Amino acid sequence: MTASPITLGDNLTTSQLGFGGMALTPVYGAVEPADALATLHHAIDVGVTFIDTANVYGGGSNEQLIAAVLRDRRAEVQLATKFGITGNPAAGDRGVRGDRDYVRQCIDESLQRLGTDTVDLYYLHRLDPNTPIEDTVAAMAELVTEGKVRHLGLSEVTAAELRRAVAVHPIAAVQSEWSIWSRDVESNVVPAAAELGVGFVPYAPLGRGFLTGTVTADTISSNDIRNHFPRFDDGSIDTNRAAVAAIQTVADAVGATAAQVSLAWLRHKGSDFGLPVVSIPGTRKQHRIDENVSSLDVDLSAAQVAELDSIAGLVSGERSAVASWVSSGRE
Repeated sequence: MTASPITLGDNLTTSQLGFGGMALTPVYGAVEPADALATLHHAIDVGVTFIDTANVYGGGSNEQLIAAVLRDRRAEVQLATKFGITGNPAAGDRGVRGDRDYVRQCIDESLQRLGTDTVDLYYLHRLDPNTPIEDTVAAMAELVTEGKVRHLGLSEVTAAELRRAVAVHPIAAVQSEWSIWSRDVESNVVPAAAELGVGFVPYAPLGRGFLTGTVTADTISSNDIRNHFPRFDDGSIDTNRAAVAAIQTVADAVGATAAQVSLAWLRHKGSDFGLPVVSIPGTRKQHRIDENVSSLDVDLSAAQVAELDSIAGLVSGERSAVASWVSSGRE
């Protein structure tokens, strides 16, 4: 069982499915480091070699965790990390910096924590409203010239911001939330990425676990980051079960799980829009990685894709508590 390779923008080749490292931090409750390492190793073993992290995940501890895997397996991994967010977003502290000094400071700190001399894909995690994106990307491009970074990426940018960035340096990928219940990026950002030859990396492709059908109000602990998202509050979470039920109907029809159908839907949407899509679901459990990889064998009919397309209309609550924090809030 392997995930076949796919090429994003700027000739960056990765596995067709990635792994979101944020799941291996305490944002969803406590996690055992030994279990987290075993999960990462298993992902690579089955061909999920595109590993995504960020300097803000666990205050840098996620990069340090991944370093333990890279020590012996760096050549097998396409490594992505991010910079730009300051503070602790999980606690409502959403600062951003994109100035040249901070760009250079962050890459050196990340490389040290990761125990490597280069990052395959380096993202601007959020746009700094006080620094023109052209200046931030120019500073990031210096890192490519110096060999510290191989490719550049942007997270949660608008179509206009993406165009401005591409004019400075090739962009390999845009990472934004995109899933059956979060489709706002399809209005402008996804078409712009397709036009410009930029790949797309959907984060939270399973709706932070909700689209799998395994998450209820009772399973979310008091220290879970999902408590900060409107879709998980008391007024929305029960309503949103209708979306999960609709996904499960399709899953039953094709003999797959709701998670597999959700990931297969994104693969089909990438084909519809004409751009490479590499989802990065996160998990703490090895068998969930196997389940996610098996989504690559799930084929959906045009009618089933259309049925899944309608689910966004059932969803209650915005995808972010702060509109400007995501691209749709600035479009």
